[in-house]
Amino acid sequence: MSKSASSSFSLTLRATLLFALIAALVVSSVGFYLYYAIEKEMIRRADYQVAGRVQYFRQLLGNNFPLTQLSQNPGLFENMLGNERDILQFRLLGQAPIINVNPSHIALPNVTAVPASEDLTLNSVHHIQADDDTPVRFAAANVRMKNGQTVEILAGHFMTGETRMLVAFRWEIIGSVLLAYVLIAGLGYMVIRRGLRPLKKMAQEAAGIHPTSLATRLSEQGAPLELQQLIRSFNAMLDRLAEGYQRLNQFSADLAHEIRTPVGALMGHCQVALYQTRTTEEYETLLANNMGELERISRMIENILFLARASHARSVLNIAPLSLENETLRVVDYFEGLAEERGIRLCCEGEGVVLADALLFQRALSNLVANAINYGDEDSEVQVSVEHQAQRTLVNVDNSGPAIPADKIDKLFDRFYRADPSRSEGGSSNGLGLSIVQAIMALHHGSVTVRTLSTGKIRFTLVFPSPSSSLIAVAT
Repeated sequence: MSKSASSSFSLTLRATLLFALIAALVVSSVGFYLYYAIEKEMIRRADYQVAGRVQYFRQLLGNNFPLTQLSQNPGLFENMLGNERDILQFRLLGQAPIINVNPSHIALPNVTAVPASEDLTLNSVHHIQADDDTPVRFAAANVRMKNGQTVEILAGHFMTGETRMLVAFRWEIIGSVLLAYVLIAGLGYMVIRRGLRPLKKMAQEAAGIHPTSLATRLSEQGAPLELQQLIRSFNAMLDRLAEGYQRLNQFSADLAHEIRTPVGALMGHCQVALYQTRTTEEYETLLANNMGELERISRMIENILFLARASHARSVLNIAPLSLENETLRVVDYFEGLAEERGIRLCCEGEGVVLADALLFQRALSNLVANAINYGDEDSEVQVSVEHQAQRTLVNVDNSGPAIPADKIDKLFDRFYRADPSRSEGGSSNGLGLSIVQAIMALHHGSVTVRTLSTGKIRFTLVFPSPSSSLIAVAT
């Protein structure tokens, strides 16, 4: 059978066949155990019968019963045996048999008779197979008569009836096993099929979920305990997919909106310029404005490409030990001029070492410092500080500015989101800076957080794992 054909069997059929096979093995094992137990019991009863027959005649002759009287009525013993093939022999030691009842004329092997002084036990019974494979049980024992003569008594039993009974019982066992297999397979198929109805219902519900109906969830009502965990996990996956799909739709809408604004400005400038002839200075001004819009589009595209590559960029990171004192001073010096335009003082403190990509670290910290300068109050202070905790290192950027509502804090790192859109209109901000910071920290197995301090300042924090933890993360 090909692999594709074997894999097409339903779970119900597979479970039914396996269940029926196991049940048939159990039934057949029990049946054959009973068969061998009955066979053993029949052999034991035959041994009792043979031993009892020999012992009876030992007692009879030992009580001075005349041997001549036994020899005068040999037909009597044939009737007493109860089986037309049973054997009974009496002989004086060293002489021919006085009585020899042996209808089948079977030649019994010479065995040592049990001495007259010893009791006859089941261990004294011997066995052979007749020419027709019928088991024969026989035993021989001596008895001393009152006149001093020793008589050897040999009795044998053909297990003809027992053999026939065992053969019939064997076929009954085989038939019972086959019947049990068929019945169990049929009943098992119905039971298993009924038991898998919740799984079929689950599959039908899952098949009805489409991108337009991601709010639909699988129902746990009536589901067995084994499927409830699967249903909860599946529903949790649907929650994540719905959230990601919603974010993708929002990202597409925001991206279209963000690109439409500079493109619309470019088209407007060009249409106005084409409406009437302009001077050289006016054309230069127009080109300068258009160049600014194009640079804005270029930065937006660059940031979007960075976010798209961020999830696959971990393997190309240039991780190395970085001096936080040097890196923070470098970023602060770079933004000194921009800060002076708004009367903002920049300061930094703290030192230490983190394992990070130097360029990405500078970009993440630069985005936070630029954000603090753009949205901080004029004539205030932006402070960059380093803090060391157990198993992690924190780089904090504090600034004084308008309080961020609690309902907006969780959205700050969403793409194209602006807490105060009015302050970024016409500017260089495109709402991707904090998203890039979050992506960079994810590449470093860290995180970025934001909170309002008791002093009213806004604190953004880059959380880096300790150097030892970073080495382990990079190795894995």
